[in-house]
Amino acid sequence: MTDTEKQPGSLRAKIVRLIWGALPALMLVGLVFLIIVFFTAISAKKTRLAEEQARALSAGRPAVNVVLLEIQPRPISDRLNLPGAIEPWLDLELLAKIGGEVVEVPVKEGDWLQEGEVIARVDPEDYRIALNAAESAASLALTNLERTRSLFDNGFSPKAELDVMEAQEQATRATLDQARLLLARCNITAPISGVIRRLDAKVGLLLKNGDPIARILQIDKVKGVIGIPESDVSSVARLDRVPLTLQALDNRTVTGRKHFLASSPENVARLYRLELAIDNPDRSILPGMFVKADLVKQRVEEGLTVPIYAILNRNDERFVFIEEQGVAVRRPVEPGITEEWRVQIVSGLAVGDRVIVEGHRAVEEGQELNIVKTITGIGEFAR
Repeated sequence: MTDTEKQPGSLRAKIVRLIWGALPALMLVGLVFLIIVFFTAISAKKTRLAEEQARALSAGRPAVNVVLLEIQPRPISDRLNLPGAIEPWLDLELLAKIGGEVVEVPVKEGDWLQEGEVIARVDPEDYRIALNAAESAASLALTNLERTRSLFDNGFSPKAELDVMEAQEQATRATLDQARLLLARCNITAPISGVIRRLDAKVGLLLKNGDPIARILQIDKVKGVIGIPESDVSSVARLDRVPLTLQALDNRTVTGRKHFLASSPENVARLYRLELAIDNPDRSILPGMFVKADLVKQRVEEGLTVPIYAILNRNDERFVFIEEQGVAVRRPVEPGITEEWRVQIVSGLAVGDRVIVEGHRAVEEGQELNIVKTITGIGEFAR
């Protein structure tokens, strides 16, 4: 037999060996495929049986009385209500800048002061005498300087003597300015407009430099101070104005303008200090009053909302029941922001869906419903 006659037989033998070699792998793939098909069929059958069982069970139950909420777009806000307190805009400790005996205190604690108004007077006699002496010394130094300058101009006095006279005149002028300043400080005045929170100055008290005179609070403008939790700092940083409620003033509401937000927490509670500026021209808002801040972190103008209790949770799945053709249909949902007892539904509902909001805990998938009432707004529950 020639090589040409042997070649087809050799090729057939190779094909047979290849088929027999791949046969185990093909059998394994086929077995896996059959197993997948088998378990898929079993799962589908279980699901079908469960649905049939649920329908049969529902068919055997009487219709459940329910109230429906027809979903319509509504505004909803993510709010943060936090307590706070009122602080004065400025809290100033006034200290004495001179020493001496207090001879007059024309004000009392609780008085309202205008900037520049006298709080206390120190005996000025010693300072007046010092001023007179400084004036005389300055006048004499100026006369000596003018005489020496005239002599220098005519060549009868050296330049060094003129320099000495100029230095003496400058020194006496500085002493005179200091004497005038000290005499003026005998009248201790208010550096700001405010109320006297504490008055230390008393007639007959002998003061020394640095002694306390009074504590003055500026309250025609005040600060609402709120502690912001770490998790809400980024949201609050975007706010410019915040409504504040004052319970001590019959729940009066005022607007605070953001003045300062701390860049680090102030205490172990890790609260960040937020200061809100509040105009207080009638001075009715007093330091120490408690306030409640209504911080709007996020607002959705057209949100789809349901009562928070309408959402059920089973096996880590959150869902609501809606009504379709007179029966209950389970609808998985994804909640969003919450305001009081309303919650936004981010996905799972559409405008016009009718959500079961009363009786929903007594129904099952596919159960017939007896619709008692259909409402279009959550506020209709109160009617």
